[in-house]
This record gives sequence, C-alpha cells and structure tokens, in this order.
Amino acid sequence: MKLKQLFEDDDAVSPVIGVILMVAITVILAAVIGTFVLGLGEQTATAPQASFSFNYNQSSADYLNITHESGGAIDSDQLSISTGVSIYGTAEADATDAAESRTWTALNGGTQTDVTAGTSVTIIPDGDSLSDQTVRIVWTDEAGSSSATLQRWSGPNA
Repeated sequence: MKLKQLFEDDDAVSPVIGVILMVAITVILAAVIGTFVLGLGEQTATAPQASFSFNYNQSSADYLNITHESGGAIDSDQLSISTGVSIYGTAEADATDAAESRTWTALNGGTQTDVTAGTSVTIIPDGDSLSDQTVRIVWTDEAGSSSATLQRWSGPNA
C-alpha cells in the first residue's frame, strides 16, 4: 500500500459529485424563493377567540338567543349562524329571506357593527323547531378563503 501517496493526494470529491451537489443546492434555493414570490408561503388569518352563550326558549315562540360573552371584537359581517332549518332574526321585518345560514348583520336587521362582549342576536326558525338542530357560529376571514367554527349549540333533542 502506498501510504505516502495517500497523504499527498489533494483530490477531495470527484467533479461529477461536485456538479450534482451544486445542482441540488440551486434547485432547493429556487424552490424556496419561488414559494415566497408566488405567495404560497403567505399566512392565513387566524380565527378570533370568543365565547358565546345560548339561551333557548322551547315554548310556542321557539327561539334561540345568542350572546357574545367574552373575547375580542369581531366584524358582524364575518360571523354567520348556520342551522339545519331556515332562520330569521327578530330585528327583521319578516321571514321572506330566511335561510339556513345567515350573517350576524342580516339577523340584526342589516345593521353592521362589531360584535363585542354583551352583544346578542335572536334567531327564530321559519316554521320548524330548533330543538333537534345544531347551531354553529362560523367566522370567515375577510378574503373568504378560510373559516372556523367558533362555537356550537345542540338542541335538547339533537
């Protein structure tokens, strides 16, 4: 064995391996820069933290009162109430545009405000009962690209 020649050899990596490594680094760098340039790395809006209380009246005048108990202010156009039956709000003139999902603003008669602690809305089912339904409070970001269920309520027969 030529031990002296082994210590004097200055070649570290063959040229082929060096080219492969340089190409790999270039591809990875291009992928990272491309994701930021094309907006693939942008963050989505985070859902607000809020707590709601539900007061259900199962008498002949079936309704559900929803109150924002705590948490940050939320734009009323970004909150919607979803059920399995058509609903309308007490502030509306009539139930002609009742639907299974309504914004907080529509349920308040079209008055857009920030939903803060103490703000409430009442939903009334259009002919059906809420006792066997699940009601969801859904927040949707301004762009409409993401949404989150903030809280849900299930009726006594659901």
